[in-house]
Parts: sequence; structure tokens; C-alpha cells
Amino acid sequence: MKFDTLLVDVADGIATITLNRPQKKNAMNPALHREMTSALDELRYASTAHVVLITGSGDAFCAGMDLKEFFTDLKDDPAEYDRVFRIATEWRGRTLRYYPKPTIAVVNGYCFGGAFSIVEGCDLAVAAEEATFGLSEINFKLFPGGSVSKSLANLMRPRDALWYGMTGEPFNGVVAAQIGFVNKAFPRSKLNDEVRKIALQLAQKDPWALKATKDGYRNSLDMCWDAAIDYAGAKEMELVLRQGDAFRKQGIGDFLKGEYRPGLESHGASR
Repeated sequence: MKFDTLLVDVADGIATITLNRPQKKNAMNPALHREMTSALDELRYASTAHVVLITGSGDAFCAGMDLKEFFTDLKDDPAEYDRVFRIATEWRGRTLRYYPKPTIAVVNGYCFGGAFSIVEGCDLAVAAEEATFGLSEINFKLFPGGSVSKSLANLMRPRDALWYGMTGEPFNGVVAAQIGFVNKAFPRSKLNDEVRKIALQLAQKDPWALKATKDGYRNSLDMCWDAAIDYAGAKEMELVLRQGDAFRKQGIGDFLKGEYRPGLESHGASR
């Protein structure tokens, strides 16, 4: 896959999408939004990609929206502004949130504004301890709009969301992990190795069980108790059909034979 604003690499079942506008701190312009849409669509059906990582080139993860190309250059073209806004919101929101494969945001450096929605949209997120996060919109008389307000509501406690949104105060990867915006933070020198361990672990899990886990969580958020129970039951029947009842025959069956301990280790999934 060849793109102007992205680098895409697939190895050992792990696909890595690298935002590649280092001269702009990987800020998202219209071209990047279109290319991310294409890259995610291609990787969705790539049999060699079991896990998808999103990271940035150079010293930045993503500096948010390209303020000039998005807010200034498109201000007199409302139709194109709406088109780009829709694409930008779709891939960071619905596409990532309901992506069939596990996704991990790897925050290697600066992460500002609209990049928060990439982090929130991914299933998991890890950061360099030295990474810098910030909602700088308030500093240029704006607010965390678009999908960012929803991302803050989904992930942050009210006090944290309003503190960082209203003050524009930056915070590092250690704090991001403490407040639950990312799962874990590692020293920058160890970040890639630690992420690879996580990705390889996920790549060994059954892909349909992973998808069911994601679907069960995401969709249950908007359901009442009874609907969520019914949905989980239907999802289990779907899993039986997808796997050929492997979770009983192999997963539970091999456990009962004493071949592995599911509380401490994973049953190897054949691919």
C-alpha cells in the first residue's frame, strides 16, 4: 500500500499505519483523512493483518487537524469542508470503534486536539512516558469540537475532561495512563518493543472471539440490561457458527483434558 501521507507495513500478523507528515507533526489534512479511510478498508480484508497499530513518524503521534488546510483553506467552500469533516469524523469514530480487528494507538510523541479521537477510537492505547498530550483549542479561541468532545466524554472523568479542555494545560504519558486516557505508558526507548509484545499476544487470540468481545462491549453501552443480555446470547450463537463451536470443542475441551490453564494462558488459535 503506497500513500503520500502514510506508511503502511505488515509483518508477523501486525499491521502498522504510521502517520507520515513529520514536517507538520503529522497533523491531519484532507489527503491524510482520505488515505486513512483507504488504508483501514484495505487492512480490514487483509488476511495477513490480525492487529492494527496506529502511530506517528518523527517526534509526534499527531498534532491534530492541520489548521491551515482544514479551517482556513476550506472556509469559503462549505461543501468541501463538510465532505472532509464527514470523512475525518467517520474513520476516527465509527470505523475505528467498530473495526473487526484489534486496534492499538501507539502515542510516541505529541498528541493534540483531533488526535484524541484516534486514541479514543482505538481499542487499546499505549504511550511513551515522554509523550505530550494537550487540548490546545481553547488557546486559539476554539473548543474541542467535532468528535473530540464525544471522545472526552467517553474516556475521561468529568473533572479531567473539563480541566484539560478549559485550561489547555498539557500532560505527559504517565498522567495519561493515570487518568485512564491510555492503558499503559512506557519509556520512549522501550515503547515499540512493549507494543509489539501486546500486539503479538492479541494476534494469537481467536479473531472471532476478539471481535465478539469488542462488539459486546461497544454495543452494550447503548442498551438496557435486558437488551444487552439478549444481544450477548445472539453473539454467542454467532460465535458458535463462525468458529464451528471451537470454544467448546477446543477451548473448554482442552481445558477439561488438563492441556492448558485458561486463567493463566491462551489456547493457541489456528489461522
